[in-house]
Parts: sequence; structure tokens; C-alpha cells
Amino acid sequence: MSMIRKYLLILLTLTAALSAVAQDSSSSAVMRRGGADRKRGAAATDGSQVTERMQMFMESNPVSDADMQWMRVIYRQIDLTRDPNTPLYFPDEPMEGQESLFRIIMRLLANGQIAAYDYLDGREVFTDKYRLNVRDMLDRFHVLYTPAKGSTEKNPKFEIDDSDVPATEVLTYYLIERWEFDRLSNRMRTRIEAICPVLHRSGDFGGEAVKYPMFWIKMDDLRPYLTTQNIFTDDDNNLATCTYADYFQLGLYEGDIYKTRNLRNQSLMQLHQDPDELKHAQDSIQQRLDTYEQKLWVPSLDELAARREAKELAEEKAREAADAAENGEESATEEKSSDKKKTTVRSTRSKRGSAKSTAKKAKPSKVKKAKAPKSSGSSSAAKSVRNRRKR
Repeated sequence: MSMIRKYLLILLTLTAALSAVAQDSSSSAVMRRGGADRKRGAAATDGSQVTERMQMFMESNPVSDADMQWMRVIYRQIDLTRDPNTPLYFPDEPMEGQESLFRIIMRLLANGQIAAYDYLDGREVFTDKYRLNVRDMLDRFHVLYTPAKGSTEKNPKFEIDDSDVPATEVLTYYLIERWEFDRLSNRMRTRIEAICPVLHRSGDFGGEAVKYPMFWIKMDDLRPYLTTQNIFTDDDNNLATCTYADYFQLGLYEGDIYKTRNLRNQSLMQLHQDPDELKHAQDSIQQRLDTYEQKLWVPSLDELAARREAKELAEEKAREAADAAENGEESATEEKSSDKKKTTVRSTRSKRGSAKSTAKKAKPSKVKKAKAPKSSGSSSAAKSVRNRRKR
């Protein structure tokens, strides 16, 4: 029995030692793993505090073409001088921790944090072959810069003063929108694929400004940095309650469609040269995009009733307008007929008056009385007969 107890004590001590060693190794592994994660999380490339984990979280997983039932690519022009788009332009100078969208893009490009792609007129290819050379772009648009600390040939970095950034000349953005209907989730969504800033510059002798598209940037690469910049979108509320990412996600901007992906690879202006036809084409495309999802579903009873009431109201308004137009025409015809009657009465009265006046003026001619025929023999014979009777 003593030997058995001795072996049991030895086994218990060995198991306790092994468990202690396992706990130490696991805790040290956890500590090493946590330290690496903290270092990776704190390693933000600039003051925007965008970590690698945040970038992975913000990357949108595009739906494959096999899962989509319908998709259309739209090219839209955003004019920054219009009221809904002014949050992308202001502030023109950095102020209270806020800066315009173009300044954010230029800072990220200068630091080598995002990739840009050449603007190819009529087509867009987002591959390494067409990746933008930042130095050539700065030289082409005459933007002053100096090499930054830690810049290399493979990873060049640049320093650009705030006064040298042509933020006030960027008055337009081009957007590539993808309107997709996902049959897995049964919903319609609009996703911005890329954005392109456009410079407006006049020549040396003035005149109308010329547009210079600069480069394309994929929105998936830019979105993590846009979530860190708060902006205010309303003059009545000066609190920065919205970010640039929310601004694009909610579709708070407005812009005209200048192109759709087509077989000919032509813009709408090339397909419709008449301004009225161009405007009609833009409106019809936008209407089809807005109503595409509505046509896919069977309306409910409430929706049918609402549509019926709206249709009846529209018909009633059209009927009232037609009746008003008819009444106006009838009143106009009555007025015209009454005017005609008055003119005819006046004309008849004037004719009668003129006839009377002419009758008064024209005196009737005297009728000459016929002379009595001279007495002849027959008359004497008659006289004699009367005398005979008297006798």
C-alpha cells in the first residue's frame, strides 16, 4: 500500500507540473500575439489613424457577376458649384481640423498611401500597368513639391505645401457608379467604383476655363480614410455630423449623367448632339434607374389603392383643366358672337339712318295730270238726250 501511495503522489506532482508549464506557454503566446496586434493597430501611416484592420473591415466585397441579375455602369459629373455638392469643395483652406476632399486625396498620394490610375479618355483600366506616376502627374499640372523624408525610388514620397495644392481649381469630379441588383439579397444598391478630380484652368490670355481630368482613384482604397474626416452638409447646422464616406454612401450629391457603358464607347453628347435630346436622354436614363427595382415586385393592396387614388386624382385634375379650357373657349366664342351681333345691329341702324337721310334729301317729282279730252259730237248728242227726257 505504501508503494501505491508513493506512485500516486508522483503522478499527481507530474500532472500539476505539466499543467503549470502549459498555462505559462499559453499566456506567453497570448501576450506575444496581443503585443503584435497592438503594434499593428497603432502603426497608422499618418495622422488619420487608419489601421490595417480598419482597411480590411472597410473593403467592400463586390458581388460576383454570377450573383447579379442586372447591372449598369453610369458616369456622372459632379459640379462643386451647386449647393448639394459644396461640402466636397469647402473649406478651401485647412481650418479647425477640416480639409476638402481634394486635399485629402493629394496628401494620401504624396505619402504613397493609395494608388491612382491614369485617366484614359473613354476607358478605365485599374491595373498596375496603368498605375499613376505621382511625380509625372505633379510635373504635368505644375504642382510644386519636394522629396519627403524616407522617400525611395520604389516608394517615392513628396511634401506639398498647403498653398501649392490647387484645391480651388478642382471644381468638378467624375464618378463611376455601378447600379446592381443582387438576386441573393433581392435588393438594389448603388456602389461608387472610382472618382476622378477635374481641374478647371484658363490659358495665359484668359478665356473660358478648360477641364483637365487628373486621375482615377478606386473608392474602395479611399473609403477608409474618408471615414475619419467629419464634415457638415447644411448651413443651418454647423455641427460636423457626417463623414465623407457617409456623404457618398447616402448619395447626398447631385450630378448629371454624361456617359453610360455602351458598345460604341461613346458619351451621351456624342450620341445626342442636340441639347434637348441630350437632356431627354439623361432624364430617361435616371428614371429607368430609379424605377427598375419597383418594377420587379408585385405591389401590395395598399400600394395599388394609393396608385389608383393618384391616377384618379390626376385624371380629375386633367378633366378640370379641360373643362376650364372649354369654358374659356365658349366664353371667348360668346364674346365674339355678342361683339358680332352688336356690330351687325350698329351696321343695320347706320344703314337705316342713311336710307332715311337719303329719302329726306331726295324730293318726290310732281305727277302731271292728264288733260281732259276735247268735246266732240258724241257729247252734244248726249246733251240732247237729257233734254228730251226733261221734256
